[in-house]
Amino acid sequence: MRPVLPLAIPLVFALTGGVAPARSADSVTPGYWEAREEVLSPIHSLKVERRCITPQQVSRFMGCYINHHYQCTCPEQSAHDGVVVFKGHCVDNKGRRVGVEGRGTYTPTTLRMDAHVAFRLLGIPLSGEATTDAHRLGDVCPPGAR
Repeated sequence: MRPVLPLAIPLVFALTGGVAPARSADSVTPGYWEAREEVLSPIHSLKVERRCITPQQVSRFMGCYINHHYQCTCPEQSAHDGVVVFKGHCVDNKGRRVGVEGRGTYTPTTLRMDAHVAFRLLGIPLSGEATTDAHRLGDVCPPGAR
């Protein structure tokens, strides 16, 4: 099991709590996006994904999230004036808890976030760092795009 996965953009499809729906003038623009998601520590990994972001997914896209294995709650969360900030925790289906916090910047066509996670593995406290750099590719998603 990999306890730390990137807090990133298109990974944001199962968010259980979130930023209030973002106003179109103060959020990223829906469309076809490419995200470079990198876990810097404790185990390095890099993934580049292209995904379709619908208007309904914008608030999730800009919020706290690890991956679909976790349900995240971030009571401290905001996105306005080009800055996104979140702090909370995520729990997997086995009850394992991961603290998450992050900060980033955005424009209608870009999103950059840095995230920190804290967790325990065999009772040992560990932490991890992850980044997401994403940019909008266009208005139209290709057929079959996720």
